[in-house]
Amino acid sequence: MHGRNLIGSNLKKLRKLSNISQEEFVAKLSLIGFELDRTSLSRIENHNREVYDYELFYFSKILNIDINELYSFD
Repeated sequence: MHGRNLIGSNLKKLRKLSNISQEEFVAKLSLIGFELDRTSLSRIENHNREVYDYELFYFSKILNIDINELYSFD
């Protein structure tokens, strides 16, 4: 399912593999200067919201991954 973005499932999987809750994830984003609420994160992970290119940068920074890993499909 791709809905409104391609990376939602991978973002959720990678976040969970890092043992980071949605609340912790948005708190970490805030600490590096990017504001996103938990509802928006949930909508992204469930393919119900578009993702902007600059958001991918911040997501990969928090997860300590290469941005391309968000586009890795099994």
